[in-house]
Amino acid sequence: MTKVTVCGAAGGIGQPLSMLLKLNAQVSQLALYDIVNAAGVAADLSHINTPAQVVGYLPKSKDDKDTIKEALKGSDLVVIPAGVPRKPGMTRADLFNINALIVRDLVANAAQACPQAAILIISNPVNATVAIAAAVLKKLGVFNPRKLFGVTTLDSVRAETFLGGLIGEDPASLKGKISVVGGHSGDTIVPLIHFDKTIAAKVKALPEQAYKDFVHRVQFGGDEVVKAKNGAGSATLSMAYAGYRFSEYVLNSLANKEIPFSIPESSYVHLLGIGASSLSQKLGGPEFFSVPVILRNGQVQSSLDPFSLVQTEQEKQMIETAVKGLLTSISQGTSFVEGLKL
Repeated sequence: MTKVTVCGAAGGIGQPLSMLLKLNAQVSQLALYDIVNAAGVAADLSHINTPAQVVGYLPKSKDDKDTIKEALKGSDLVVIPAGVPRKPGMTRADLFNINALIVRDLVANAAQACPQAAILIISNPVNATVAIAAAVLKKLGVFNPRKLFGVTTLDSVRAETFLGGLIGEDPASLKGKISVVGGHSGDTIVPLIHFDKTIAAKVKALPEQAYKDFVHRVQFGGDEVVKAKNGAGSATLSMAYAGYRFSEYVLNSLANKEIPFSIPESSYVHLLGIGASSLSQKLGGPEFFSVPVILRNGQVQSSLDPFSLVQTEQEKQMIETAVKGLLTSISQGTSFVEGLKL
């Protein structure tokens, strides 16, 4: 019996993500929380002929503090895509003031209602919102760094898709052979694609500019979607798929399923709390960094050192650049919670 709660279930990411979770046979209860349309989404999904029981949770008023706790109560996995989407010209930093408050409040409620749950943060800017979540959990005395995940999977999905097109490989076949580490915005995103010798040989045969264009496209793929939607939205469907892919990884670990890939999924995690303090020092001090993580029982058992996957000077330099951006975002997120009464 596994209960999953989606916070922000009626949004552009939340709806398709909730549908994918409804299709997962390991999910027995699916709680859908949002400030609008939660009941309608739940009713719609409840007609799908899979075992998960779906319940929608909509607060009765702005002062209703009980509904969110009821949605979260007993959850094994909490997925948070709630927040405002990125609009044309808006950077991930611009999202901070609004989404920071949303994440702070949702995580504080999770800390009280389901302190043992694995928490997946999708709300942007992930580089800062995960630090906010960690600070909130610390303040409330229930921080388990092995169960807090920033979902950066969309960067891996994009890397597999774009690289597959470049080198003539099925993108699905690249899962577990390449990796994306660092953060989840712009040049904090670092695709590592030279570890597998067969892939590396094909990449080496590409024009240098093609490789540079690939890296840029992975790092700024979100802008591509925002532009294509003419300002009417951001990456919601692909993000929902990516959010589900990492959720599935957590669910599989709860069911003790083995990882079938040599390089596991990456997640933006608290390095000091998962036993990777030496990596933090090697990187130059960031508390958080997206690294390949090996999960057991819904939490991080161990992680891979991303430097073990680095094969070129360009990849090493990209990691150095990523760290500079991450230090600022992490500080922003941590400082946001300092002094706040929860």
